[in-house]
Amino acid sequence: MNIPSEVISRFEAAMQAAQLAHEPEPTAMSLATSTTDGKISVRTMLRKDFDAKGFVFYTNTQSIKGLQIAQHPHAALCILWKAIFRQVLVEGKVESVTEAEADTYFASRPRDSQIGAWASAQSEVLDSREVLERRVRDFEQKFIGKDVPRPPYWSGYRLVPDMIEFWYGQKSRLHDRFRFTLRDGEWLRKRLYP
Repeated sequence: MNIPSEVISRFEAAMQAAQLAHEPEPTAMSLATSTTDGKISVRTMLRKDFDAKGFVFYTNTQSIKGLQIAQHPHAALCILWKAIFRQVLVEGKVESVTEAEADTYFASRPRDSQIGAWASAQSEVLDSREVLERRVRDFEQKFIGKDVPRPPYWSGYRLVPDMIEFWYGQKSRLHDRFRFTLRDGEWLRKRLYP
């Protein structure tokens, strides 16, 4: 079920306000994932897309987050824009983007980031910085004079929400909160106490 237009409008307005307020990284979000036995991890990521289907991010699928998503394909996001005193919470299931979407986004990345995706065995133990730098040089040599292909273990995910909450901070601490929840194929809107 697509995200309602009111939610999209609210999110886009907040994003635009954050950009106008010179939020240092307006696409930053905290992503929480978990294992099937309930072990939770959280980290900051960059949101790369948002539309009526959900929130998209890209990563190494063999990283901790990728392995947790494979085990338990549900996650939560927290997007905080401190400059405008607003926050968005999102919960839902996680699905893979298409190969074409992953290829298109990977091709748009700076070459250094493309090389880095090959050189970094994300979340694995690294003996020294020199090992990483050597791997970067090796992959720069491997792909010299040609396009860098997307690694088979690097792709994207879409968090398809079943809950989105907007928090509008107030100096009085009597914040405004609006929660949109998907129930039985219908989005319900409720105002919450601060």
